[in-house]
Amino acid sequence: MAELGLEGVIRGRRRRTTVAEPSAPRPPDLVDRDFTASRPDQLWVADMTCVRTWSGWAYVVFVLDVYFRVIVGWQVATHMRTELPLDAWEMALWRRRIKKDSGLVHHSDRDSQYVSIRHTDRLADIGASASVGSVADGYDNAMAEALNGTFKAELIEMQGPWKDVEQVERAIFQWVTWYNEERLHPALDYVPPAEYEHDDWRSQEPAPRSA
Repeated sequence: MAELGLEGVIRGRRRRTTVAEPSAPRPPDLVDRDFTASRPDQLWVADMTCVRTWSGWAYVVFVLDVYFRVIVGWQVATHMRTELPLDAWEMALWRRRIKKDSGLVHHSDRDSQYVSIRHTDRLADIGASASVGSVADGYDNAMAEALNGTFKAELIEMQGPWKDVEQVERAIFQWVTWYNEERLHPALDYVPPAEYEHDDWRSQEPAPRSA
């Protein structure tokens, strides 16, 4: 399944969101199925999925911070060009105020958008390390794929059918806000990611000195 990624099905035809590029240089797998982080903004995982609308396909990319389980970037488009994951990456950089050479690792599957020269060069610009899942490994990007599954179950399947990409985009903005700020996350002691992050930062503040 790692070779194909997530697929949409229409009238027996498959819509593939992962198209491998065998001739492109492939970054190493720096994660090796170990989706853990010791600090925020150490490891981000990303993946692409698709949504059927009455006017055509909508393609969606999420970027997830592994430490806080918070969605740090996302984008929606009518195409699967490299601009789509790049725009999600730029949103994440801006939202998290990532500085150059912060030690960030960006992990994805091996589809052509993520191994493109433009994408890898942009990661290099900020000093981030590109990581791509191993070949023929169904769990190479499991955390990002799990997020896509949650997105499909909690939003797309519950509120569809969908009219067009603009409707999907508006709904995703609301869902991401709810996911980050209100949804109880089992991996975070059943508190929302934003609350968990807030509490984590507060716990690191020095205690006030007594008079």
